[in-house]
Amino acid sequence: MLNGQKIGLAMLTAIVFSSMVGAGIFSLPQNMAEVAGANAIITAWLITGVGILFLAGCFLHLSRLKPELDGGIYTYAKTGFGDLAGFFSAWGYWLCATIGVVGYLVVAFAALGSFVDTPNQVIFGEGNTLWALLGESFILWLVHYLVLRGVKQAAFINLLATLAKSLPLIAFIIFACYAFDIDTFNTDRAGTSLEVPFMDQVKSTMLITLWVFTGIEGATVLSQRAKRRADIGRATYIGVILALVIYIAITLLSLGVMSRADVAALSNPSMAGIMAYMTGSLGKWAISIGLVISVLASYLSWILYSAEVPYTAAKYQAFPRIFTKQNAQGTPTASLMLTSFTVQLCLLMIFLTGEGYNLLVRISTSMILIPYFLVGAYLVKLSFAQSERWHIKAVGLGAIIYGVWLIYAAGIDNLLLSLLLYAPGLMIFYYSRYQARQQTLQPPS
Repeated sequence: MLNGQKIGLAMLTAIVFSSMVGAGIFSLPQNMAEVAGANAIITAWLITGVGILFLAGCFLHLSRLKPELDGGIYTYAKTGFGDLAGFFSAWGYWLCATIGVVGYLVVAFAALGSFVDTPNQVIFGEGNTLWALLGESFILWLVHYLVLRGVKQAAFINLLATLAKSLPLIAFIIFACYAFDIDTFNTDRAGTSLEVPFMDQVKSTMLITLWVFTGIEGATVLSQRAKRRADIGRATYIGVILALVIYIAITLLSLGVMSRADVAALSNPSMAGIMAYMTGSLGKWAISIGLVISVLASYLSWILYSAEVPYTAAKYQAFPRIFTKQNAQGTPTASLMLTSFTVQLCLLMIFLTGEGYNLLVRISTSMILIPYFLVGAYLVKLSFAQSERWHIKAVGLGAIIYGVWLIYAAGIDNLLLSLLLYAPGLMIFYYSRYQARQQTLQPPS
């Protein structure tokens, strides 16, 4: 890797923040209000806030305790629990990132559809029409070309886009603070009209809150590209805290602008509907433009992650060695092509099946449960083996508890779905191991 391609703290932080604060935040008010009352939402954010800070702490401490382990999620699982666990972590994370990329493109064109579609002429629909497919495919291959130009260049573009997309989010929070009404917020705080027990309401929010935090590991995934090792943990914590504050503010303030039932009835992106309620059509336009910029910035972050994971795993012989190829700019070309073709295939399937954003969220989030759990488990194993200080052990144990809670809250249906998607990866793993053995057996030339 050329030294000029290294990434500094600002760009690393922007990548972490941008990958988390993407499409999900613009649909977050409706997604949460649909399944829970204000009391359950507050409880859910308390659990998620503590859990996600534990998880961020795992990445921070592991980057310091094992600075030689580049690649984050994959190498932590492999070093801690063996080749197969490492592969499953890489495979699950790669699928999560790749399917998440598809979701970003779909929701961006669904937002455009809310402006250009009419009852008599549906152009973009829910991001699953022919015109949406063509537009999504154009963006896919345009970003593919940008990433081929080099990871640092792509990260710099992401930094600019992150700054641009933050403006409408800040504007929303300011307007919502002004329009907030405590009586509206207190209406049906317990979510009685949902006729769902309190803890079930909390559980129903868990995949939603995890979805908006996927990307927390971005700095460690790109750890080989960091100028300074210390920046990895700093970027993770700064990005997480910024995102947590914005998520909580937008979710709770929305319930003081409109009632829970009204927010739940909004079409997504629901932030645009709430902004239109406060400011009129101009506000809706501002949020929708922010959504498109946000989606593209997050899309760029996730493409970087998606391309990096097979490349790192291939260096450890968990993926076929073709994925170790890089161009002169340090971009893993074969890995990037695999990701782009997979995204294109998923976009085609979305068009043929007529499915939309919510299904992609559910699939993507289910795939990240095991990789996140293994990160916490590795910190616990390492901290006890090396007799580290008690607070490091506590961070790992806290992350494990949060991981178990997420798996429980996800439910059996989502777990079975994730297992079905893990199964095909075994063929790639065993082929990679066979390829490695054949290479070992070959006599030196």
